Amino acid sequence: MEFWTLLFFIPACFALNMTPGPNNLLAMNNARCYGFKVALLAGMGRIAAFSVMISLTASGLAMVLYASETLFLAIKLCGAIYLIWIAFNLWRSAASPISSVLQSLSLFALVRQEFTLAAGNPKAILIFTAFLPQFIDPAIDIDKQFFALGTTFLLLETLTISIYAIFGLYLRHWFSKPKMAKIFNKACAIFLTASGVNLLLSRQ
Repeated sequence: MEFWTLLFFIPACFALNMTPGPNNLLAMNNARCYGFKVALLAGMGRIAAFSVMISLTASGLAMVLYASETLFLAIKLCGAIYLIWIAFNLWRSAASPISSVLQSLSLFALVRQEFTLAAGNPKAILIFTAFLPQFIDPAIDIDKQFFALGTTFLLLETLTISIYAIFGLYLRHWFSKPKMAKIFNKACAIFLTASGVNLLLSRQ
């Protein structure tokens, strides 16, 4: 792969990674409640989901998914319902001190939550279908190019998780008071609900 291709790909990709969304918000909230290390490890669930999506894109199966309206709508519905379910639980959660919140979810549950949230959003696979191929040169080995671009994307996504987790650590101190934590939880719940509703209403 040419150097100039990566030079254009990296900033565009990083901007895409840094866009505020449900997974980034979840990483920030996980860091606030459980700490940086747990939030980063939980984010590996998202990386796993994105790895599958990139593999689907590279193999061409993503186009099959895009062409199947029934399958697309089914995945979109599951993703939207899951977003709203997380928002509901976040809205009604008690603003407990961080020491007691630590016992609420296991690391495996947090990883699964990140994975399900990422895999349940069909917009993500459409991004991979529309975005990554723009940087592919059909005259060169396509598999190697997808591997290079996909690996770069995942590394930048890991960096994004770290950045949002660090921001979450600052919120951890800011929202150490139960009242502020409750306000933050409700704000996150509203954002996630809006994302879920938007996913339900969107046609693409």
